Amino acid sequence: MFERAAVDIAVVAGLGFGSYRFKALDAKGAVAAALLGLSVIELGGVYPFAALLTFVVLGVLATKYKFREKAKLGAAQSRNGIRSWGNVLGNGLAALIFLAFEYFSHMDVFWAASFAAIATANGDTLASELGKIFGKSPKLITTLRPAKPGTNGAVSWAGELFALAGALIMGLFALPVTAEKATMLLAVTLGGFIGVNLDSLIGATLENEGITDNNSTNFLASLLGGFIGAGLLYLLA
Repeated sequence: MFERAAVDIAVVAGLGFGSYRFKALDAKGAVAAALLGLSVIELGGVYPFAALLTFVVLGVLATKYKFREKAKLGAAQSRNGIRSWGNVLGNGLAALIFLAFEYFSHMDVFWAASFAAIATANGDTLASELGKIFGKSPKLITTLRPAKPGTNGAVSWAGELFALAGALIMGLFALPVTAEKATMLLAVTLGGFIGVNLDSLIGATLENEGITDNNSTNFLASLLGGFIGAGLLYLLA
């Protein structure tokens, strides 16, 4: 057990340092990511950890993709795409909470919740970062009126497709943890996809009113996406 813990600590510490060196996270963000990753791998094992790691890699690539073009549009991630601890917790804390419930209950609904929360974060990041480039004529989700790329609550058909793809990718990581593979894949994918759109809805309402910020919006959306994924698995299974 001690050897495994030592290996886990070394792995997450190395990944945290790498994310700092490659300017994906600042120092506080790298520490938060390492602690979150260690907690995830200890509670949930390799599959949710691999899902989170894939989310980080895809998020970095999507953020860096045509960054200058997004900057010209005024829609680029702040601080040159370098994220901090608030973003780490906003995207990963809900999944960790659900994993803690799964650890003590051994219920598949919490697996679905955990992966759906990650699916929400991944789908939202891909939809946001790539939708700014490929999305044509984005519209505000609450009114369907035209909106500028990067506006809180703006959606596009391209963004929706990226959201669905991002959620589906995370759903694949959930397959090894359950015997109900098709149902789990559907629950996680739909939970994540709906969670992404709830993120847009929260952004267009609460965030624009100053009630939430980007990080708390991400947390609420991933939490809701997780609940939806769990509910879908319960109903479908």
